[in-house]
Amino acid sequence: MTELPDHHRNGGLAVVATLAAHGVDTIFGIPGTHNLELYRHLPHYGIRAVTPRHEQGAGYAADGYFLLSGRPGVVITTSGPGLTNVITAAATAYAESRPMLILSPGVPTGMEGADAGLLHETKDSSGALSRLLVASRRARTAEGAAQAVAEAFALFASSRPGPVHIEVPLDVLEGPWWGTAPQPLAPQPPVPTADTVARAAELLRTADRPLIVAGGGSRHAADRLTALAERLDAPVATTCNGKGVLDEAHPLSLGSNVRFGAVQEASRAADVLVVLGTELADSDLWGGTVGAQNAPGTAAGSATPGPAGSADGLTVDSALDVRAPRPDGQQVIRCDIDPDQLNKNLIGDVLVHSDTGAFLDALLAALGEDAGHGGGSGLGSRPDSGSEAGSDPEPVGTSAGRHRAESLRAACAEEFDGAGLNARITRAVAAAGGPGVVIGGDSSQVTYDGTVHALEAHTPDQLLYMPGFATLGYGIPAALGAKVAAPERPVAALLGDGAAMFSVQEIMTAVELGLPIPFVVVDNGGYAEIEDQMTARDMPPFAVRLDRPDFAALGRSMGAHGVTVALPTGAGEAGALAEFDATLRGAVADAFAAGRPTVVHVIAPRRAPSADA
Repeated sequence: MTELPDHHRNGGLAVVATLAAHGVDTIFGIPGTHNLELYRHLPHYGIRAVTPRHEQGAGYAADGYFLLSGRPGVVITTSGPGLTNVITAAATAYAESRPMLILSPGVPTGMEGADAGLLHETKDSSGALSRLLVASRRARTAEGAAQAVAEAFALFASSRPGPVHIEVPLDVLEGPWWGTAPQPLAPQPPVPTADTVARAAELLRTADRPLIVAGGGSRHAADRLTALAERLDAPVATTCNGKGVLDEAHPLSLGSNVRFGAVQEASRAADVLVVLGTELADSDLWGGTVGAQNAPGTAAGSATPGPAGSADGLTVDSALDVRAPRPDGQQVIRCDIDPDQLNKNLIGDVLVHSDTGAFLDALLAALGEDAGHGGGSGLGSRPDSGSEAGSDPEPVGTSAGRHRAESLRAACAEEFDGAGLNARITRAVAAAGGPGVVIGGDSSQVTYDGTVHALEAHTPDQLLYMPGFATLGYGIPAALGAKVAAPERPVAALLGDGAAMFSVQEIMTAVELGLPIPFVVVDNGGYAEIEDQMTARDMPPFAVRLDRPDFAALGRSMGAHGVTVALPTGAGEAGALAEFDATLRGAVADAFAAGRPTVVHVIAPRRAPSADA
């Protein structure tokens, strides 16, 4: 690196030097009048600046970047409207527990709340964002701004991740700085106590019907989750954010199917239920429940162990803890990096406040290599609950857990329209991309009624999605960010026409970057999901049937390729659907091999016919 002139050693340098010290090599953002002293220093440290066409796209791209790289996405905005534009993306990151660092300039020191008519003046940017994000901090000095960056990265590595905003007053950003960048702080994630691990291990040693539910908090521990599932011979269901944490081709995988009744009923029938890194949110369960819920009527503390439980020395009580013991005696083990999540939506019996990976390491050590083969041990090795104690476990390929998983997968298939258009389109895109394909979804029917269930994920980075905040406009920029993070991976966006119109401008960004991303837009004429809800309420469709552009032509006008694929006449016949599948698969395969993006416009009726898959 060349030495910076003295007159450029300012607060912007303090921030950017600290980013570089923490391994940041890419930022997403739009240069503006007030953030130029941040942009000045990016080339000096070799930090790439990706310029989307809207700051909301910058935030979603940063999220996709994180999901593929594992490194927090960084967004730089200008003050005022640039910052407010990114708020929805930041709120999405909060809802999905994903790290994101947002850097923005602010009004000069002493001008807070002055209402003096300054350019981009905002009443209280930091105060507004502090109500929506994990934290928002307004720095007072260049040293304080640099330290805030270091502390944000430490927070990401040590607690429940989420978005952090740092505001740097203009006088601090442009004022002198002669310090040195703070180095990364040692992460300090919570780890389980020996007592909690021992209690969990003891329950699992005697379990006949264990079941694991894994969420986004277990994404970084896929190898250890797989080892635990195999050690216990326990089926694994995941939330949408946990999809692929156990390879969905694994015989113990139930896929990301926790919303289906068969999985929810199996979770109630399990004698030991292990819940890892998830609050068991309604956005995943679709009105259902997981686990044998406690009956109301008994005060917390009356059961043994208490319904409120204890989490590594922490007493966990809330208004929800007035519950009696479960009538069937099910025991629930819950692990989460955030202690406030441990009793949400299902009260646990063993509450583990810990990083999921640290807990799984300790639990596997406590269970021991041969834990599943001892006489009288449960660990899911018995073919049924009536098996004789001490009998030899069945061979691995015919274990009780694998039989249960196979039956549950078949039951889930009965609840999912695998022959429907959304599933077919997902399979065509996945087949074109190969087993490592990454698909950016959206709050679109083709995603939550298609890709979530029809994509067979082998790793926990293959579906880019935000089921909690359910944001329209996510898929296109998220796929862009993912491709920037992992240019060697096949990355596609697959979304509906309504969602596409929220962020279609980011196709231009992908063209500028030369990214061979297929943007597959399934056009069913507007907001079909909302129309369905209107119909269910006996309302005539209103304000939901929309005019749309020719998406393929729009893509070509931006410099991308553009292809249109329509369902053929007589699409209810198996032969016609097979022709459609092959045409779409070929178009997407060509798009993956192209030197620039391709918009694939799929024209689909509102009620597409289906045939056997």
